[in-house]
Parts: sequence; C-alpha cells; structure tokens
Amino acid sequence: MKITVFTSNKSRHNYLINQISLVASKLFVIQECDTLFSGELSGNYPKSNILKKYFDKVNKSQKKVFGNQFIEVDKKINLLSLKKGDLNNCKLIFLDKFLKSDLYIVFGSSYIKGNLAKFLSKKRTYNIHMGISPYYRGADCNFWALYDNNYHLVGSTIHRLTEGLDNGPILYHAICENNLNFFDYSMLSVKAAIISLKENIKNGKILKIKEKKVNPNKLIRYSKTKDFNNKIIINYFKKKIKRKDKDYDLLKDPFILKKEKFFK
Repeated sequence: MKITVFTSNKSRHNYLINQISLVASKLFVIQECDTLFSGELSGNYPKSNILKKYFDKVNKSQKKVFGNQFIEVDKKINLLSLKKGDLNNCKLIFLDKFLKSDLYIVFGSSYIKGNLAKFLSKKRTYNIHMGISPYYRGADCNFWALYDNNYHLVGSTIHRLTEGLDNGPILYHAICENNLNFFDYSMLSVKAAIISLKENIKNGKILKIKEKKVNPNKLIRYSKTKDFNNKIIINYFKKKIKRKDKDYDLLKDPFILKKEKFFK
C-alpha cells in the first residue's frame, strides 16, 4: 500500500514516519520543519522564558517516550521538506509525486486549506488529532483538557480529514492507561495514536471501521494557538489537577496503550 504522510519534524513525528514505513510498500513524506526549541527560539510559538520552561518538560517527556527518532531515507521513503507554513502555498502539480497514494495521514502539519484540502477530503485521509473530539477541538487540546481539570479527556482522535478543522467523522479514540506525570500522560496518547494507526493499517481494519459524525453540541473548548500564552502557562503550573478515571462512554472504540508498552 502506498501511503503519504503530512507531518512535522519533532521526534514524535519522526516516530510516526518510521512506524508507518513498516506497513507501507512505498511511503511519501511531506515534512514541515519548525524550531526544535519552542520558547527558546521563535517558531509556531513566540520566544518566552515561561514557554521555554513548559516546552522543556514537553521535550523531556517526548525523549522519554520516543527516544531520539531520526528518518533513514531509503528507496521506500520519499521525503519533501518544507518550512512550516509553506504547505498551503504549494500547488498540487508541485506535490504531484506525493499525491498518488492509496491512503493519506495527517499529523502535526499546518492546517491544510484550499485545493489540497479539497483533494485530500475526497481520498482516504486520516488525521491524528491530539485531543478527544468532539469535546476538545483546535490547538493544544490535551493541555486545555488538563487546564480544565478534565484529566479523563486527554487522548487522541483518529478521524477522516475534511475541509473543516477537526470536524471530520471519528473512527476511534486512542488513549493510554492513567499516568500521574501530566506531560508523559499527554505524550503517551500520541504514541497510542501512532501504534493503533499502524496496527489498523496492517490488519486492514482502518478501511472497515464505522465512522461517527462529530456532535458540535458536545464541544467544551475550541482553542487557538494564540490562547496558549505566558499567563495561561503560569496559571497551569499553579493548578492542582486531579487524576480521574476514564469514562469510556465518552469515547468511541478506544484503543488503550498499556503501561508495559509506555517506554518501549
């Protein structure tokens, strides 16, 4: 099966590429590159000592969960690197080689708009949304779930890509067993999403899962990148977030990453 991945350049994104390469006959990767030092250098987020403190913890958990992931480009993997934000300026003809796959995966790329969004919405395109939809949509959703003391709504959603943001029909949710380290807990939900997606592609279930439409009435928060600022981070570090057991009635066919697979 030929697969195209639209993603970013952190270790968790490289982990996705490496895992999906194991189940693809040919893998085409469009990778948008942002700074690896969020908060310390300007990128998707501004330069700030408070943001640096936060992202240092994120990066520590990322390394703990995924290690140092690098892509070994070979005859199976075709890689196109772009600056973050350039994707929507690319004409379809420029991306032609990368748009002839059987299946498409989006994780961590820019919000895809225009002709590319129209093209992908007509294909078998699956988005990994880091957050439990329909309750949390937009940016930094697992952060906001914890900020709102909704520990039980930290996870990921695998859904069909549409032209709207995070509103495609849901295939399933991916979560991990409870973990008291909130940064590990959120990062492990990324791993749950990637492992489950790889397994569902390998066994063919991804093509057979019954989808569920997003219910907009269940939305708790629709967040934007600009909402994630110094004041909010300071408040977050002061919060006493309580651990809550999962309410599986709120989730669709959840894949659960077990503790013995957390850091393997």
